[in-house]
Amino acid sequence: MRLAARIHAAFRLVPAMALLTVAGAAMAATPDTTVHPQTWPKVAPALKPDAALEARVAKLLAGMSVEDKVGQLIQADITAITPDDLKTYHLGSVLAGGNSGPNGNEFSTAAQWRDLVDQFHAAALAPSADGRTPIPLIFGVDAVHGHNNVPGATLFPHNSGLGAMRDPALMRQIGAATAAEVRATHIDWTFAPTLAVPQDDRWGRTYEGYSQDPKVVAAYGKAMVEGLQGQAGSAEFLRDGHAIATAKHFLGDGGTFEGRDQGDTRVSEATLRDVHGAGYVAALGAGVQTVMASFSSWNGVKMHGNHALLTDVLKGRMGFDGFIVGDWQAHGQLEGCSNDSCAKAINAGLDMFMAPDSWKPLYANTLAQVKSGEIPMARLDDAVTRILRVKLRAGLLDHPAATGAPDLSVIGSPAHRDIARRAVRESLVLLKNRGGVLPIDPHRNVLVAGDGADNISKQSGGWTITWQGTGVPASAFPGATSIYAGIASQVKAAGGTATLSPDGSFTTKPDVAVVVFGEDPYAEFQGDLKNFAYKNGSDTDLKLLRKLKAQHIPVVSVFLAGRPLWVNREINASDAFVMAWLPGSEGEGVADVLLSKPDASIQYDFHGKLSYAWPRTAVQVAQTAGAKAQYPFGFGLTYADHDRAGPLPEVSGLSGNQDPTGVYLQRGKPMQQMHLTLADSGDASGVEAVSAPAHSAKGQVAMTAVDYRAQEDARRLSFTGAGGEVALRSDKPIELNRETNGDVMLVMTLRAEQIPASGDVALGVDCVNGCRARVPLRAALAKLPANRWTTLALPLKCFRAAGAEMAALKAPFVLDSRVPMQLSLSQVELNSHADTVLPCPAP
Repeated sequence: MRLAARIHAAFRLVPAMALLTVAGAAMAATPDTTVHPQTWPKVAPALKPDAALEARVAKLLAGMSVEDKVGQLIQADITAITPDDLKTYHLGSVLAGGNSGPNGNEFSTAAQWRDLVDQFHAAALAPSADGRTPIPLIFGVDAVHGHNNVPGATLFPHNSGLGAMRDPALMRQIGAATAAEVRATHIDWTFAPTLAVPQDDRWGRTYEGYSQDPKVVAAYGKAMVEGLQGQAGSAEFLRDGHAIATAKHFLGDGGTFEGRDQGDTRVSEATLRDVHGAGYVAALGAGVQTVMASFSSWNGVKMHGNHALLTDVLKGRMGFDGFIVGDWQAHGQLEGCSNDSCAKAINAGLDMFMAPDSWKPLYANTLAQVKSGEIPMARLDDAVTRILRVKLRAGLLDHPAATGAPDLSVIGSPAHRDIARRAVRESLVLLKNRGGVLPIDPHRNVLVAGDGADNISKQSGGWTITWQGTGVPASAFPGATSIYAGIASQVKAAGGTATLSPDGSFTTKPDVAVVVFGEDPYAEFQGDLKNFAYKNGSDTDLKLLRKLKAQHIPVVSVFLAGRPLWVNREINASDAFVMAWLPGSEGEGVADVLLSKPDASIQYDFHGKLSYAWPRTAVQVAQTAGAKAQYPFGFGLTYADHDRAGPLPEVSGLSGNQDPTGVYLQRGKPMQQMHLTLADSGDASGVEAVSAPAHSAKGQVAMTAVDYRAQEDARRLSFTGAGGEVALRSDKPIELNRETNGDVMLVMTLRAEQIPASGDVALGVDCVNGCRARVPLRAALAKLPANRWTTLALPLKCFRAAGAEMAALKAPFVLDSRVPMQLSLSQVELNSHADTVLPCPAP
């Protein structure tokens, strides 16, 4: 306890960005991309030299054909490869991506996961007719806050919440528990921990970072690697329920301009090293075996092609002897490369391609590039040596593929849930407690309101069962506890009353209301923001808080979010305000801190301190605001503190229409810089529909306003005669390459009203270069329930397959009908979930 207290106190003393004096400084007109490896830190090897292991690696390498060697460089996703494929293609690795599940089912059980993994392992080790020595594959998964792909697994708070704990010792326990659950399904490798140092909360991956402060990230990176892999050099290292860890994303992913996912980190080499590199020094010192390269760039140079950083710094100066794996098709973003071919990445230092569905042509092209000498044999042998070294260290060549009935009791075990519940308690940050409304006496009548009160999916966030964490029913969380359920259990045990009412209604006036609300689940670029306004300035939750306050009910707000957002109005409307982050499956940890014991003494005090500064306005980048932030890095009240803070300013700082990213039509209206146009068949110009009603030049396409959830929040589109098209056109080119590679979809919220039995109806996009990609839509519309609102989606990759250049679109949505038809449309957006998802047409 004393050591933990000293660590905690030390972290409290680190001022926000105190060491980052050059962070955010303006770069020169021509950014310097020169790397000076000698200025980077050397890292003492975590593992002693092992001559016997290196001899085994050399012997294996000598017996491999060039085809086998190239296979080791390729990683495929389970949606695009079968165990039988490994009989022909001896690949080095298989992964299960964010939306991948056994047999296409994201809700597969732990036993089904383990069975599939066993099939792949067995296929890789099957005897070969040509007498070759089988090389086991390594199976990877994003277990980023527990074994989060598997229903029933323990879900820990996301990293931004864990950063608020300031407890590296607990992080080791979390890492060990995660590894044990991952290994129970025979998966060898997790793509964690993320060592980003986020500098702009608009970034959709902010919650994957432990903190804005590199010292916190470094301490946690070391602890998490040791928890996942075991102590380097010990007998437990990569044995007995431990898994291979991944330090990601190298390098600078948290520092991109305006927080844009996969963007450009425009900083000096010193900032790149001292801020964004701090976690890697610690992780390498702990013996991390794999590093994932970042999608992002440094001063315009993509990391997947940066030889100076991948090879000269990471492998050379810092002494990393494991292997570097790519991110999802990221090699395809290098100039001169495609998803199917990229010698440049291997030559820069990448050792393993992450090629989920492009693996087969990539294998063929890489093999040809090796044979032609474009990829030197020495570079190929080095990459394969590194991969084999990690596999041998993990013992993958020393035991057969696992078989037999699985013992899966470790998944979601009481011991692991206790660790997660403690992490929830320690991560909570108290921002406001006026009048001593907290802790709550459990004998009282407690109303629990808000859409997050009894919603385990919402409290768990993205990377939960599905990639974006959306569309996950309560049944997918066996053994988990919602925040309401945790409060109700303790209140009722003490003799009080707890009532669930999401909308805040009641029959008997409560003594206190706990309102749980916050961000809906998202992952990666889906969560990118243009500003820090909570839910784009929506006042739905604010109205609920004010309604309860107007009835003279003390209000405790529990905010669910992966990052700080501008919620000054909501804080002012609350008597107490708690930042709960994304706590995961153990919601009772919130009740442990909010409620007192029955004798009125404190159960658990508030422990958490902000891992990120909090914005004063909706446009302030709080990490660089210093003392001008609303709440500084390290802020957090305890029950002993007297909260005398006055009302917060409610001036957002926003000007004009600030639209959410990836939304093109909302509540029937086009977003800023988008134009809704109507055009008759054969009319290339079209007419802008600035309001409803509107119609095309010849009247063959008409638009009127209709109601969906509110008055006139949707548009009825009527096609007559030869029809025409309705399009959303942008003032500026729209780049959707990453979204397309990531299986994002174009989602329409619509109501089918009069759909023709035959004729041409298509959904498409128009490119800046003049291309027009169209995908048939009539049959899908005809199958929808008539006159009922629903969501219909088409993967963006279908448009690319139809010929679209997704790097530059001028119209991300075109509805084209050549026959009479009528439907109503409320929203068009990019998302990863819909009621109905259409497959891409067969080529």
